[in-house]
Amino acid sequence: MDILDAGDLAADTELRNRFAGSAHRILADLVASGAALGWTEPPSPDEVTTLLDHVIAAARDGDAALRAAYSGGRLVGLGYWTRYGRPTHRPHADLEKLAVDAAAHGLGTGRALARALIADAREAGVEVLTLDARGDNVGALRLYASLGFTEYGRLPGFVAVGERRYDKVFQMLDLRQQP
Repeated sequence: MDILDAGDLAADTELRNRFAGSAHRILADLVASGAALGWTEPPSPDEVTTLLDHVIAAARDGDAALRAAYSGGRLVGLGYWTRYGRPTHRPHADLEKLAVDAAAHGLGTGRALARALIADAREAGVEVLTLDARGDNVGALRLYASLGFTEYGRLPGFVAVGERRYDKVFQMLDLRQQP
């Protein structure tokens, strides 16, 4: 498996264009099957392209990191974090998305992406990396805990998907306390 960063993607226009389409496929398929990625309906291709362009631009400025996992030349996962915008929160970042193609679940793709993003955060001087996850996303919560994230809060029934409600679980990784 190859883990590329935003610079790798931005440097190759053809790769970047294929990346946006492949990322859309993964995100739309996951959301359509009920994945907790922040959308209630699958995002449009334009919405995903705009999001990725924003993250790549922020990464160029040192305010984000984007990673893409490829296996056999095929995109199988992606993830990114962005710095908080408030001046008093700038030392910190939020892991906003980590998505792995359903066909690659259980193969270590999510762990590899998360480790690369944590390393990027550490290298960028991020002090605390946060994330939130839907409370029923047990696999993701278990992965994050295994990487050292700890829960620091929970909003019961906060996430609304139609008539269903889920807890919003907040986790953090304090990079100041780790080598």
